[in-house]
Order: sequence, then C-alpha cells, then structure tokens
Amino acid sequence: MAGPTGRGTSLGAALNDLLRSQVTPRHRLSSYSAKHWHAQLSQLTATHRGQQALADAGLNVTTKTLINWLSDAEYNIRRTYRDLIHTAYENVAIVPAEPLPDHITDGQYEISGVVKTGDDVRTRGTVDAAPLRIDGSRGNWGAIEELWLAGELTDDEFEDHFIDDVIVEDIGEGTDGWEFTGASYSVEVR
Repeated sequence: MAGPTGRGTSLGAALNDLLRSQVTPRHRLSSYSAKHWHAQLSQLTATHRGQQALADAGLNVTTKTLINWLSDAEYNIRRTYRDLIHTAYENVAIVPAEPLPDHITDGQYEISGVVKTGDDVRTRGTVDAAPLRIDGSRGNWGAIEELWLAGELTDDEFEDHFIDDVIVEDIGEGTDGWEFTGASYSVEVR
C-alpha cells in the first residue's frame, strides 16, 4: 500500500515536501504584521486569544489605562509595556509546528533517485535497482524534530540528519558514507 510521497530536487527537499504534506510546520499568521505597539495592542485586545496572550505576557494594567492607550496612538507608554505587548503579539502570531507523527518516525522509507556509497552509484527506484529502503523506526529523530519544532529545518539540514541519524542508524555507514548527488528525488513512506 502506497503512502505519502515527497518529491524534490534534492533528497532534503523531497523529505521536507513529504513532512510538510503531513504535518503543519511552524509559521506566522499572515494577519499579524503590525509593527507599532498601538496597532499590536488594538489587534490583541480584539480577540479573547489576544487578551489571554497579554495576560500571559504579564501586562497588568487597569481598564482605564488600557482605554487611554487604545484611544491615542501617540500615547507615551513605558518601554517595558511596549515589550510586553510585542511579546504577546509574537506569541499569538506564531503558530507552533505539530510534533512529528509516529507514521513519519516509524515509517518504512523508499528513496528513488541517484544514490552513491563508495564506488557504487545507482539510480534507485527503477527496473534495474529497487528503491533504497530505510526503516525509520530504527533512526534517531531527535535533532530533526528539534529543528522542525523551531522552524529551522532546512532541506540541507534535513538531508544531513536523515543520512546520519536515520539511514546510518538503520543500515550503517555504507561503503564510504551515503551521498545523494542526483537532480531529483522521490521519497515514499509506508
């Protein structure tokens, strides 16, 4: 039975495409683009979620003070209050990434494309060579998940960690390490 597939120009791009098709990445809500503290405060006070974020950030002022601030964009508030408003705004604007699901970390991967280990260079996933099969459950996904949750999982880092922490953990170093030098890759997880 076929599972989710990722395609990309590099192995890392194919892996990232696969992951993003399955799990929501960390991202910023496009509706949160205000720069000035007054615009941020106005947007935050308009929703229960924003009001909770202000309370969680530690903004503790009277209703009268809040009304004064909202009624005058040029009102001079202390820097510490502006910082609290900004912190609350960023906490609402950033949607955290979902954790990696079990079907990703425990899946059986099939990689098609040019695979090199030592002098052995093959285009995998063709009639002449089966896809490179990797048991994800034997891998160490900690570094990948940490980068994913922080919103910092680049294609290159994903490829490097997948090779070192998943492929090597499952089938070893290969003849002389693993290289994915092809122009395009397909990754399927079952």
